[in-house]
Amino acid sequence: MALFSRRPKKDSDPKGEVPVDAQADVDEVQQDVNAAVAAEQADDTDAEPVPHVPISVSTYGKPVPRPAPEPERLPKTPETAPAPSESRPGMPDNTLLSTVLQEVPEEVDNAAILAVMRQALQGTLYLRILGDARAQAAAGEPLRLAISIVNDKKFLLAYTGAAALQAGLGDEAQSTSILAQPSQRVLRNVIDAGYDGIVFDHAGPGRRIVLPTGLIQRSLDQADPEFTIKNLLAGPRTDETARAVVDALVARGAWIAAGPRADGQGMGVAEARSAEGGRYLQVFSHPLEVLTLRREDQPMPLTAAQLGAALKSESGLDGFLIDPAGPWIRIERAELDALITIADAAEAVDAAADTDDDKA
Repeated sequence: MALFSRRPKKDSDPKGEVPVDAQADVDEVQQDVNAAVAAEQADDTDAEPVPHVPISVSTYGKPVPRPAPEPERLPKTPETAPAPSESRPGMPDNTLLSTVLQEVPEEVDNAAILAVMRQALQGTLYLRILGDARAQAAAGEPLRLAISIVNDKKFLLAYTGAAALQAGLGDEAQSTSILAQPSQRVLRNVIDAGYDGIVFDHAGPGRRIVLPTGLIQRSLDQADPEFTIKNLLAGPRTDETARAVVDALVARGAWIAAGPRADGQGMGVAEARSAEGGRYLQVFSHPLEVLTLRREDQPMPLTAAQLGAALKSESGLDGFLIDPAGPWIRIERAELDALITIADAAEAVDAAADTDDDKA
């Protein structure tokens, strides 16, 4: 059941909202400005899909210069997400988002904003509602969602778990309902309901970050609507995780990181090397995953067929390294046969089309 109500973007009935922290401090106002700058930076990730991406030996032959240390080694970021936790039974914490919020510096910069946006694309978020949410929904009334008002702009308040909620409730716990929702649904509601953005864990370090609607819109436009890979890598690993990630690549493709080669001979594509010398193409579930690494690379979208073509053209590739900013997963070449099959089919279609053109 959809519990969100859709309302006009600016002339909505205020009875469906509960202002919280209506008096904004200077830092909060400034973060709205910083977030707008981050939204402009996100424009750089908009790229037209390329019909053909030739990947040759020369592309991979030499490392692309970038400031990160040991760029060709497997990343030092966490391979798996922290163990699942519940600060209240039945309410799983969004640990990855909570962690990045706690790491927000006093002087918020665009990198911090994009890091929070990246981790907001997975897991569960909690919304605070004044009164009985079930009764409101049953009566067809709009849910009275807690918001923050900053310079006449309305920001939805969301929380990463029960502890963050408790910190923000104060003496109002008895008159509050909690609604748990997948993050993609909460972020979509920010756009559909006409909010100016979202604030996470407003009683903690997250209060210094405002994600504006423009940045959220761009991030969702470039994402798998279900955030499949993000949620798979954020969750517990099983024997089926790798296969599920490959299925997501087959369904939607992914992004790679490309940048100028040191010798000026075209573009290089980012890869990583294992301690044993194995070569893994770095593949990303979202362009924000590339930007978070703070390298000179730019995200480039590839279809499933193009990913398979990359594998075919480079027999020395041992597989893919997915989302090296962490949590990440290494997919071995033998597990990527489905992509090669798609590439073979695409080549057959192209060859048939060329034959038809020759006959004409």
